[in-house]
Amino acid sequence: MFTDHGVRRIDPYYWLRERENPEVLEYLTAENAYCEERLAGTLPLQNELYEEITGRIPETDQSVPYSYLGYLYSTRLESGLDYPIHVRQTEGGPEEVVLDVNDLADEHSYVEAIFRPSGLSPGQQLLAVPVDTTGRRIYTILLKDLESGTLLEERIRGATSNLAWANDGKTLFYARRDPVTLREHQIYRHVLGSDPAADELVYEEQDEAYTCWVFKTRSQGYLMIGSHQTVATEYRFLAADDPQGEFQLFLERQRNHEYHLDHAGDHFYVRTNLDAPDFRMVRTRREPSEPTTWEEIVPARPGVILEDVQHFQTFCALLERTEARSSIRLRTHESGSETMLTFDMSAYCLRIGDNFEFDAGVLRYELSSPVEPLSVFDFDFGSGASTLRKRDPVPGGFESSNYRCERVWAHARDGTRIPVSLAYRPSLDAGGEFPLQERPMLVYGYGSYGISVEPVFDAARLSLLDRGFVHAIVHVRGGGELGRAWYEGAKLLTKKNTFNDFIDATDYLVAQGYAHPNRISAVGRSAGGLLMGAVMNERPELFKAVVAGVPFVDVVTTMLDHRIPLTTGEYDEWGDPADKTFFDYMLSYSPYDNVAPVAHPHLLVTTALHDSQVQYWEPAKWVARLRATSNGTGEILLRTDLEAGHGGASGRYKRYRDTAMEYAFLLAHVCPPGSGTV
Repeated sequence: MFTDHGVRRIDPYYWLRERENPEVLEYLTAENAYCEERLAGTLPLQNELYEEITGRIPETDQSVPYSYLGYLYSTRLESGLDYPIHVRQTEGGPEEVVLDVNDLADEHSYVEAIFRPSGLSPGQQLLAVPVDTTGRRIYTILLKDLESGTLLEERIRGATSNLAWANDGKTLFYARRDPVTLREHQIYRHVLGSDPAADELVYEEQDEAYTCWVFKTRSQGYLMIGSHQTVATEYRFLAADDPQGEFQLFLERQRNHEYHLDHAGDHFYVRTNLDAPDFRMVRTRREPSEPTTWEEIVPARPGVILEDVQHFQTFCALLERTEARSSIRLRTHESGSETMLTFDMSAYCLRIGDNFEFDAGVLRYELSSPVEPLSVFDFDFGSGASTLRKRDPVPGGFESSNYRCERVWAHARDGTRIPVSLAYRPSLDAGGEFPLQERPMLVYGYGSYGISVEPVFDAARLSLLDRGFVHAIVHVRGGGELGRAWYEGAKLLTKKNTFNDFIDATDYLVAQGYAHPNRISAVGRSAGGLLMGAVMNERPELFKAVVAGVPFVDVVTTMLDHRIPLTTGEYDEWGDPADKTFFDYMLSYSPYDNVAPVAHPHLLVTTALHDSQVQYWEPAKWVARLRATSNGTGEILLRTDLEAGHGGASGRYKRYRDTAMEYAFLLAHVCPPGSGTV
């Protein structure tokens, strides 16, 4: 029992958080067995879906090579192998395997090995590889001699995946986590050949609301330590040629000031929200800096969000968003001349791609949509032309023209317009025309941390579209699709707008004839799992079936416990329940605390024993309370991956087994045999 602010809360399932208790593991194992038993009837469908999905994934594939310090690097996938092979070659030279992740995976059921150019030493003789074999996001940094192909004896344990080399090629900076809270709070300096246990601590973030990380500027001129909290950032810099020097403060942290720092030529460039909620760009020659010394380069513009900037020697690429659609603006540093890259598509995802050469005259970017596979382009700044380098292949006879993508705007109860990205197949090969108003629909949402949900292509999703589904992404408030105000409009004491937007948009889509009202399903993960729990409590009859992945559902208890990973850094997202105002508001929507004796939709909940973001016991407790409270006949299932973390299975084939299971669950309840919908 808990008593806070005079409110008594009884939690009969609190014991499930005892990770080392054998009874907990027995409980989770029994739940897995029950889930498997209840889904046994869908096994033929699961196998069918798995074969379909993997049939659309090329068995062998290779990424478009990118140039980095004299080599062309790319990543290859080979038939039957779960993990990527990273290779390189000089122009016209033989291919060299830099890292085969399959070799690291031989002895582990889960493995994540991070290959980035930042892991390559300046002379490219060495590679630093962070490896996680539990899914807890605690890495061991391996050092590989690329000339001999052997791993060094030096192992840096208990690190994060974040690291940067100094220009001397023998000094490596890396971050560590607090072993209890998993907060990234320390930066260390390691010199090759020395004992990692004696590595020097060069920075420690004392404020529990902040995390810190280290990186090198694209110019290779500076090492940076960044500190980040939900509404503020701070940077320190050190010349990359002086690895034993002391980091200097660039600009002191200030609440509600987020800035992002890089370097090019004689200037530091700053993307800042000071006097510009949706960011502007400035530059300064001063180090350390003050805003009074800043020269404005790209001013703030109403309705335009400056999401990212990537600097090159002579120009920069600015990723902007207007009305939930992205564009890229290219700007020369000296003349200020500009070129815009825009796209006439209903809904799409645009990203700046792999650009690691600072002196390049070409920008790589990536474009996809819910019905168009990822395409990689190179834009030549001199000629002004874009060249298609690769369009992801989709085996199995896929044709984009068979599918339709739309962007519609729903209306929330307070009059706010909500963007929705839709994908569906206008007509089906089997059975001919299939009216939209008779179709099943899967609605997806997230809506937290100012993260924009991009309408990307997913080959697995075609298995639903080909069975008549309409897929809807509701870009609810709390995300970043419409700028800072969109994010601020659904956090802290306005968080319920996220849930209202999702419900109202779903109602709108049904009213507009996009789906049958009794064939609606929903899916959300992590903070999107909170969304699933909240809308289930508010409108349990709206959805026929729900999948909640690693759901954050025990909001009050988690936010009251500063020992749980991420809690202290989340106060500016959800509020600090030590304050009664925030406590009362959280309690009013926390899914675990608001389970009522009503008929709930069919529910599949997935979690992972080693999840570093949302602890496994939250979904486990939630399922137990739902089962004990619900007065309906809805299926309520829990599946725990006992070998993975927040991101799920690490192998590319195993994750499709998980997808097939989730799709089969939805199809079994939204389109049961004899319904005439598939």
